[in-house]
Amino acid sequence: MNETLKRAISGAVYIVLLIFSIICSVETFFVLFGLFLIIAVYEFCSLVHINKILPLFVAVLLYGSVTYLESQKIPLSKNFDYTLLGATLLISFRCIYFLFNNKQYKIESASKYVFLLGYIILPFIILTKIPFGIKGYNPKIIIGIFILIWTNDTFAYIVGKSIGKHKLYEKISPKKTIEGFFGGIVFAVIASYLIATYYIEGKQTAQFIWLGFALIVGIFGTIGDLIESKFKRIANVKDSGAIMPGHGGVLDRLDSVIFVAPFIFLFYQLLPFIKF
Repeated sequence: MNETLKRAISGAVYIVLLIFSIICSVETFFVLFGLFLIIAVYEFCSLVHINKILPLFVAVLLYGSVTYLESQKIPLSKNFDYTLLGATLLISFRCIYFLFNNKQYKIESASKYVFLLGYIILPFIILTKIPFGIKGYNPKIIIGIFILIWTNDTFAYIVGKSIGKHKLYEKISPKKTIEGFFGGIVFAVIASYLIATYYIEGKQTAQFIWLGFALIVGIFGTIGDLIESKFKRIANVKDSGAIMPGHGGVLDRLDSVIFVAPFIFLFYQLLPFIKF
């Protein structure tokens, strides 16, 4: 089969499955992302060469416990949310340091487990919290965030391919350009206005909130993609896996959204203190 056709079919199946599962029910949303988490943990363990059994057990236990309570509408305390967010953000910034530390091309054993927890497992748990607001589960929120990520990635590629001349971070990702980076953000901002106005059907406050989402996605989504690229460069592999023909693994598809998740959730926590 032609590689382009294979990639198109695989991508279409992924998008349809993703959107259907998110829209269908809370349970299908939890199940799909639970499967994504299991595959992502397996792929990450393969990338950094650690045993998979204990990480998979911990991932299933933590994710299963939190999502079960959420599905039963048993509220977790705000302290739990803040602790979860704080731990994830600390490791997220450790990941950023790891990305820009040009001398670090070897990962210590302890760090592998820290990265596994804070770069993979905890962000997936936070991701399941994002669609829940005052009125309960709102699938439009998570779909809107995915639309922003897809818009940013697509137009970063198009703009970079068309007019990109200055490399963003050549050592890690030779094809990414500064022009593409800003082009992706610009189109994500445009998409955020359309989402807030016509999909969410919100007023000016919603437009400002989704503008914030677009900027977070454009900046931290790109960083998340670069971090995964560094893990792959250290492992000397092109893709994190081969479950999606033409696209690679689950981590290759979700690296941006899982890194963005804690920063989106942080933005949520700060909204009551922001005057629009």
